Amino acid sequence: MQGNRVCQLFNIKYPVIQAGMVWCSGWKLASSVSNAGGLGLIGSGSMNPELLREHIRKCKSATTSPFGVNVPLLYPHTTENIRVILEENIKIVFTSAGNPKSYTPMLQENGITVIHVIANEKFALKSLEAGVDGLVAEGFEAGGHNGIEENTTMVLVPLIRKLTDKPLIAAGGIATGRGMLAAMALGADGVQIGSRFAISTESSAHQNFKQRVVEAGDGETILTFKKLVPVRMIKNKYFEEIKAAEDRCASNEELDRIHGKGKSQLGIFEGDLENGELEIGQNAALINDIKPAAEIMEEIIGEYNSRLNELNSINY
Repeated sequence: MQGNRVCQLFNIKYPVIQAGMVWCSGWKLASSVSNAGGLGLIGSGSMNPELLREHIRKCKSATTSPFGVNVPLLYPHTTENIRVILEENIKIVFTSAGNPKSYTPMLQENGITVIHVIANEKFALKSLEAGVDGLVAEGFEAGGHNGIEENTTMVLVPLIRKLTDKPLIAAGGIATGRGMLAAMALGADGVQIGSRFAISTESSAHQNFKQRVVEAGDGETILTFKKLVPVRMIKNKYFEEIKAAEDRCASNEELDRIHGKGKSQLGIFEGDLENGELEIGQNAALINDIKPAAEIMEEIIGEYNSRLNELNSINY
């Protein structure tokens, strides 16, 4: 994809970024996506500094292609993890879930390209004020933590495109080449894909979780915990507990107790399908198998090109 700005920014073949997902995005997945021509991201949200350093070094050994680290800014070990990123000479960082002004200038002073993930116009403007090098516009179709406004990718991408000419990456609900083409038509320069790569051979998610996603159908995910921190998950026993509490107008304190700690680890990494938080996007209904990341990439790019050629042949 010669001339694509995302490809040029990261020095990659395809404008496809693998999202840095907690409990899924270790060095195996990141290096596999990078080797396949995209940009792999190590998800540091579930890692302490020592573990992050280990994953970075293993990723360096597994690929000579560019890769980066995703840093959710809401975690208490964020500063320590950023120190590791600097020490390990990582040159690409995607930040999310926090104020981009906190670290963007310092990271850029160290020669790091910084991309921030946003879900609405307000935080896009804050990110641009912070001087980020690009944005990920993530619609509420996405899995995991999400925007309370429920802006869809279809609306959010063109909305943010009007605000800036900086590289714009679409995310949320994209799992196929057709989805990628649609995002590019809306004004994106590339796509960030999470759920499809979460259900890959190299993902560190538990096999139980992967198989549950493969079996998921239309409407089986829902955005919940809107009073605390919105998160999209598959409906299960844990979700029903949340729903019952919200239906009786439980206090934030009670909801916080139900949310607890380690629920995503329990569901995604340990494979407890009833008591864990099964974070995945709406596009779970489109994911029908578990395959290597390289095959997923080949499938996405092949479908993108095929559908683009079909559209180019249509005249009105």
